[in-house]
Amino acid sequence: MSQYIPVSEDSVPANAGIKKQKKPDWLRVKLPIGEEYKKVRNIVEEHKLHTICSSGNCPNMGECWSAGTATFMILGNVCTRSCGFCAVATGKPMDADPFEPLRVAKSVKLMKLKHTVITSVDRDDLKDGGSEIWAQTILKIRELNPGITIETLIPDFQGKWENLKRIIDVKPDIVSHNLETVRRLTKEVRIQAKYDRSLEVLKRLSDEGVVTKSGIMLGLGETEEEIRETMDDLVTVGVQIMTLGQYLQPTKEHLEVVEFITPEKFDYYKNVGLEKGLRYVESGPLVRSSYHAEKHI
Repeated sequence: MSQYIPVSEDSVPANAGIKKQKKPDWLRVKLPIGEEYKKVRNIVEEHKLHTICSSGNCPNMGECWSAGTATFMILGNVCTRSCGFCAVATGKPMDADPFEPLRVAKSVKLMKLKHTVITSVDRDDLKDGGSEIWAQTILKIRELNPGITIETLIPDFQGKWENLKRIIDVKPDIVSHNLETVRRLTKEVRIQAKYDRSLEVLKRLSDEGVVTKSGIMLGLGETEEEIRETMDDLVTVGVQIMTLGQYLQPTKEHLEVVEFITPEKFDYYKNVGLEKGLRYVESGPLVRSSYHAEKHI
């Protein structure tokens, strides 16, 4: 059994400034190398693409790019929100690029992908939240890549359901929207987001027959009971797939890690999720939302 010590709800909040934790050995990753990694990197650079792999400092970038996969991030690389956990730049974004859907679709074809994941920054500055570009990107990928499967990791569109409907109408194979953390820590971790609004997004998607997915980070001060409650909430709104991974502090300005969860404890939570009725649970220290996404279809 792991040496995980639960943090009580009234003890350490996510940004309590506790003594900095030493990163354990199981979080060490290999430097990206190999011809396939270089090929993906060159395609990303040549076509001026943004990926959450690089913008989000993902620890799996070497593994995924070496396997010929990448998660494309559309609508620029500057987010209108300033979440306490996220490495993506915050500020005033540039105008949406109407040619971006075609560039992404061509890149997917160059990589010869059978499955692709698309995500985006939050674009609260746009009336449609970026949903038109979202829909065009999905349609263009399908047009140039017949037979491909597509997962979309979407924002909450500020709860404007006509924007969410644009995603539903183009029928991605999986639609993911992350809770990121438990209810109690949401205000700290996702400053401009709302836990119940995210659940409503997932419920509306599920009610439309969409395969839904969500994920949370561990190590921010959540308790086991809160993780279980989050799983119950996701099952209640029809979510079928869940990811759990270790939160890693991207810079000293971001929330500190409260604790590092052991691989054994992640295995334990995987079994808990399956017992609660989730169809598929990806759980491990290095797991991120799109990690092994091709297995979730």
